[in-house]
Amino acid sequence: MPKPSPAYFTRLAALAAIDEQRPTKPVLEAFSGAEMATVPVATADDLERAVARARTAQVDWAARTPAQRAKVIATFSDLVHDAADELMDIAQAETGKARIYAQEEVIDVAMTARYYSQQGPGMLAEHTVQGMLPGATHARVRYQPKGVVGVISPWNYPLTLAVSDAVAALIAGNAVVIKPDSNTPYCALALAELLYKAGLPRELFAVVPGPGSVVGQAIVATTDYVMFTGSSTTGATLAAQAGKRLIGFSAELGGKNPMIVTDGVNIDDAVSGAARACFSNSGQLCISIERIYVERSIADEFSRRFAQHVTDMTLSSSYDFTADMGSLASAQQVETVQAHVDDAVGKGAKVLAGGRKRADLGPFFFEPTVLTDVTGEMTCFGDETFGPLVSIYPVDTVDEAIERANDTEYGLNASVFAGSTGQAQKIAERLHAGTVNINEGYAAAWGSTAAPMGGMGISGVGRRHGTDGLLKYTEPQTIATQRVVGLDGIKGIPQSVYLKLTPTIIKSLKYLPGR
Repeated sequence: MPKPSPAYFTRLAALAAIDEQRPTKPVLEAFSGAEMATVPVATADDLERAVARARTAQVDWAARTPAQRAKVIATFSDLVHDAADELMDIAQAETGKARIYAQEEVIDVAMTARYYSQQGPGMLAEHTVQGMLPGATHARVRYQPKGVVGVISPWNYPLTLAVSDAVAALIAGNAVVIKPDSNTPYCALALAELLYKAGLPRELFAVVPGPGSVVGQAIVATTDYVMFTGSSTTGATLAAQAGKRLIGFSAELGGKNPMIVTDGVNIDDAVSGAARACFSNSGQLCISIERIYVERSIADEFSRRFAQHVTDMTLSSSYDFTADMGSLASAQQVETVQAHVDDAVGKGAKVLAGGRKRADLGPFFFEPTVLTDVTGEMTCFGDETFGPLVSIYPVDTVDEAIERANDTEYGLNASVFAGSTGQAQKIAERLHAGTVNINEGYAAAWGSTAAPMGGMGISGVGRRHGTDGLLKYTEPQTIATQRVVGLDGIKGIPQSVYLKLTPTIIKSLKYLPGR
């Protein structure tokens, strides 16, 4: 299956929210490292103009009902399904991921859009709540959009993370201005094209490609809410900048995610589950597993079988479903993984599988790698690798596994494979992570779009998915009407008498339902 054609890139480049002729930068095909297209590089002025247009268009968009807005997003979901092959091609070309994980992205985008198009109007519906004085106070809650939401999306899941947050913001009545990563701009532009075909006014979803130091900073300086996915370090910086402006900020950040495998587990299931958990998208996934804690009684057998499974994985640059794992996304990613492996091996770690670059397959290929005997002074012990590298740690007890899994500043995702579902559930409840998957590495929690997803500790702020992922893009407004009884008294009763009765009246409210 061929990579996208030059005509495809030309068509999409015209959709970038850039008004003037700008210098361009090359976009590489990750499999080969060769230039496959160029993309214009926006300036801060381009971003500011896009925000100004978005702000104007957002007024009419917010005036539509949530159901009318949701209809556009439902159509978009259908168009994503129809364009699946084309979208998988561009995701593979820009990132080097295996096609199975490009398909995972396409399904996720369509599924999230469908979920919010169906459930969003209900979440946004105005509703009444119990007023201060039953019968005398009527209180209703409604939701106003923030205005213009700025999205700064990463390169590792450039379809999912360009749009999955945006559809919630759009249904809530906002406009969206997005800065995609400079290495993967065409995934965002491909989805923008489908949104426009679905009937979304172009100004409401503006793609502004350019460097974070310019376009990203302008987003934080001009929009009304910022959604960021990336490193914990960058997230902390952006959060501080958003805080100075007193605008909302949400982020999914880094993780050093653990898996726990207990005695009594089906080892075949644990091995295949761990391989998917660790090496999906070549390990370049915020929620992928980088630490495996195995009860000592089964550690040797699990390690042997897991290492063999990983050794047998197929690496390929094919645009089809024959590969278990593709390449990494860039030379920088390869260098990081190699540095972590070299550091660990140099300090005494043992390689059970992988550990090498595979230049024979392409410039950014690195074997899925399994280490043991990793200790605290090694970089990969506590630092996120964000690549196809995992370490196995035998433990004496489940309590030790939980303690070590929680011994980190991160708290994004975790996985449990245990002898029984009941045991796994009890372990999961003790883990300090925003999502915990049982009998799976990450997809069960991520794919449950009705449930909130996000991190604890330095792994994030706020949540995506579910009600949390939609209402964060709104300003809740309470409108309360006082009737019959005024707060300054009741007509015909002296104020002095009323004020003496007030504490008794308030105390009696505790006997009413809901009080």
